[in-house]
Amino acid sequence: MERKSTRSHCDMTRRQRIIYWISTIGLASGLVGSGVQQLLRAEGEGALAPPYAWGIVELGYPVYILTILGLWKLLGAVTILLPRYPLLKEWAYAGLFFLLTGGMFSHIASGDSWYQLLPALFLLVLTIVSWYFRPADRKLPTRKT
Repeated sequence: MERKSTRSHCDMTRRQRIIYWISTIGLASGLVGSGVQQLLRAEGEGALAPPYAWGIVELGYPVYILTILGLWKLLGAVTILLPRYPLLKEWAYAGLFFLLTGGMFSHIASGDSWYQLLPALFLLVLTIVSWYFRPADRKLPTRKT
């Protein structure tokens, strides 16, 4: 009898697994850190924008968008770290890609300096690297024709 092995660990080299986990943990950490910061913003009495929200107001968005962005970031971080659920992971990676490129475009459109793009660009690079190097058991199954 032929023994079947799990393809995800056999096909990936050790280097690829290390790249995947470093990028994924870095991405999840960045998402959790910024997501919690956005969700736990302090409500300022009579202030134009509460602490942690001045940047979003300068970009022209309402402060309540921080709740939505923070929640999406936390859900995305949990989803990419969970085992299985490859379809949900694909949606999470796509959502993170749209979230981060949208943030970068908002900074460009508002005339911000190039260095203000760096946090979103860094997380975008980690998103792409994590998605590219994910193991087979975290990918959608391919159809064989």
